[in-house]
This record gives sequence, structure tokens and C-alpha cells, in this order.
Amino acid sequence: MSAQSRTTEGRGRLYDSIIDTVGNTPCVRLNNIAPEGRTIYVKAEYFNPLSSVKDRLAVSIIEEAERSGALKPGQTVVEATSGNTGIGLAMVCAAKGYPLVVTMADSFSIERRRLMRFLGAKVVLTPRAVKGTGMYYKAKELAEQNGWFLASQFETQANSLVHENTTAREILADFKDQRLDYWVTGYGTGGTMTGVSRVLRRERPETKIVLSEPDTAQLLASGTPQERTADGSPATGHPAWAPHLLQGWTPDFVPLVIQETIDQKYYDSLMPVSGEESVEWSRQLACREGIFTGISGGGSLAATMKAAEMAPEGSVLLCMLPDTGERYLSSPLFDGVPEDMTEDEQRISESTPNYQMPS
Repeated sequence: MSAQSRTTEGRGRLYDSIIDTVGNTPCVRLNNIAPEGRTIYVKAEYFNPLSSVKDRLAVSIIEEAERSGALKPGQTVVEATSGNTGIGLAMVCAAKGYPLVVTMADSFSIERRRLMRFLGAKVVLTPRAVKGTGMYYKAKELAEQNGWFLASQFETQANSLVHENTTAREILADFKDQRLDYWVTGYGTGGTMTGVSRVLRRERPETKIVLSEPDTAQLLASGTPQERTADGSPATGHPAWAPHLLQGWTPDFVPLVIQETIDQKYYDSLMPVSGEESVEWSRQLACREGIFTGISGGGSLAATMKAAEMAPEGSVLLCMLPDTGERYLSSPLFDGVPEDMTEDEQRISESTPNYQMPS
């Protein structure tokens, strides 16, 4: 008997806005690269409409600000971002009719700034020499001078709240009556980590939480507190920070949003990963599983693989994949991927007589 053909039945609903499609991303099992005796799932956040976990944050920031009255109709929104939050905000602001200005260090990938501009946002670049704090304080400066609404992704409670209310709930539903021994993530703003961990600690206390940092920027592992101003924003860059490849992970300060994670000891272990191994695991995930994620997703998977090696046989692990690999076309993730045919491809072409490319 032949296998049943694949069919689909639709979602059973119509959507009033693109922002109503945010969330409910799938957990997908790895079938080819998981260590023997361990089961690994990835939560593929690139199934969000603008292809990253930050779509959740963007919707929450805007809707919570509308609800409180902090954001007025037609008011300009401004935010500092490495790209994904800005892209998510550009989607939400376009759908809701708010102008958006983004500040971003010029070290982040070019395709990110082009995507934001394509979605109607204005992108103000800041010098890479002043790091994440430079773009952060540029956004604050612009908000104060122009009366714009500052999204404050690094401080706002709307950040962790949306992950408590959506991401965590999805994980609980997907793993209902199933083992979930480890949950693994990195952090950028800290919203995913803090929001999901609140729920797991309360409702799945047996699940060990593994938090990952770049090996060259181990801010949390250093134990050095972040110096802050009265409103919780960073007073200075963190002394443990050094440049790393994981765009969107670990800015040069500890965001206020993740301070709750530190204070409440939500994580069971910290797992450093290198940029090189993050790139390699992203590539392995693509070519051996058909799952396309960026360097940060590769970093989360690198940490997951390390956790799996130490986990008891039979363990089930869930790894967060924050975004799509298309955000990294101009980054080192795609170094060595040729534009023209390779020698092997040329030989395949020449194995039949017609439709050859001119030599």
C-alpha cells in the first residue's frame, strides 16, 4: 500500500491583519544530526510573518503602549535595534499607520537595513565604534528631542510579557504529556528567556533551562553587575563584552529585561558558544535537516548539542531558533558559498550535451 498523499485543510479562519498571524510557531524534530539516544526539537521562530521571534515583541510593545495611552495615534516610533526588532516594528507600524525611525550600528548586515526601509521605516546608522550603547542612546536622544515614542525593547515589561503569554504557552501545549528535559536559548533583549522561564519554573519545574552567551562576551558568567541609570538603562558598556559574530545576541550591556532572570536564577547553566561553531551548526542544520536559521539560531543549536552530550540518555531538548538565515546573506554565515557554478556543478552540466553555459 502506498503512503497517503500529503494534503492541507487550511487554518479554518480569516485574518484581519498581518499582525494577527504572529505566534504559534512549530516545534520540529531533528532527524539527522541529534546525538544518539537524545531527542532534539527546534522552535522555528522564522514562521512568524517577518521571519523572527521579534515579531512577537514588536506587536506587544505597540499594543501595550496603545492600551496604556503612551503611544498616540500617528506618533512616530523610534527604537535602537540590530535588525530583527526593527523589522518587526516596521511591519506593525506599517499595518497600524505609525511612522518608524530605527537606529542601528553600521556593523549589522546590510539586508536588515534594506528590509526595514522597504517596509517604510527610516534607518539612522551609528558608528560601530560606539557599539550597541551608541545606537541605544541615539534613539533616546531622538525620542527626547522630537517627542517620539521610544519602544524601549531592552527595558519594557511588554517584552517578557508577550513571551510569558504566547511563546511559553505554545511550548506547554506542544509538550503536554510529553517529556521536556531541557530548554535552550540565547538572549538579546532577554524577553524570550525571562518570559518563558517564568512559566517553565512554575509549570514545568523538571525542565532544566540552559542559557547561552558568546564565548567572547560572557556578560552574565562574569558576575559583574551592569551599571544602570535611574530608569534602568545602561550607564556604561559592560566590561566583559567583546565583539562577536552572533548578531542579535548579547549587546555590550545587560538589558534590564533579563535582570529578573539573573535575580531569580531562572537558568540552571550558562553555555558559552563561539561564533565559528554557531556558523557551523547553522550550516549543518540547513544542509542535513533542511532548516534555515541564522547565526544566532546556530548558536542556540551549538549550546543544545553541548547540553545533549551531557544529558542522560533518553533526554528531550528544545532549542529556540530566533530567525531565518536570509538575514545573514552578507555576513560570514555565507562565506564560501559561491555565486557561480562549482567544478562539480560544471561537470554535471557537461554530462549532457545541450543548454551549456558559455565558457
